[in-house]
Amino acid sequence: MASDERLGEVTVLLRRWESGDAAAVDELLPVVYNELRALARASMAGERTGHTLSGTALVHEAYLRLSKVADLSFNDRAHFFAVAARTMRRILVDHARSQFAEKRVGAHLRQPILEDVDFEAPQPETIVAIDELLDRLKEVNPRAGELVELRFFGGLTETETAEVLGVSRSTLTRDWRFARLWLYRQLTIN
Repeated sequence: MASDERLGEVTVLLRRWESGDAAAVDELLPVVYNELRALARASMAGERTGHTLSGTALVHEAYLRLSKVADLSFNDRAHFFAVAARTMRRILVDHARSQFAEKRVGAHLRQPILEDVDFEAPQPETIVAIDELLDRLKEVNPRAGELVELRFFGGLTETETAEVLGVSRSTLTRDWRFARLWLYRQLTIN
């Protein structure tokens, strides 16, 4: 875990970034790079072997996308990493969609994942399907939707996710159980 001094440095750089200091964007990357790599590794851990997008490419693409947004505002360090996780999610989903665009024909999208939904090592079809369901889950249970985004797409640990969401581990476990069951039911509905 980063030291308190390092955490303060991230916050200072985020505040400078928010105020329009272009140099802060460049200075922030070396400070958060290792944590972004860990986040990318976690995001990529469930991907199939031979994925054409590397963890390093995911970090660089996510940071590039974040740096191009003019009006970004971060509450704190945890919020920055939550936004980075969401950005990585978008990249992975976009990548999965482009890889499997020809296979996405109407009802065939959910057919391959009806028998066995593996949330720990999802297939690209599952990634796309869960991404499509995420907005509906957020309507049913906003915190469970955020949890899925952070854990499934962002690769955050239970502890990190609980910190970002500001909930206890027992609440997180309960929400994770609900979200998995809800998604499974939605994915297996004909």
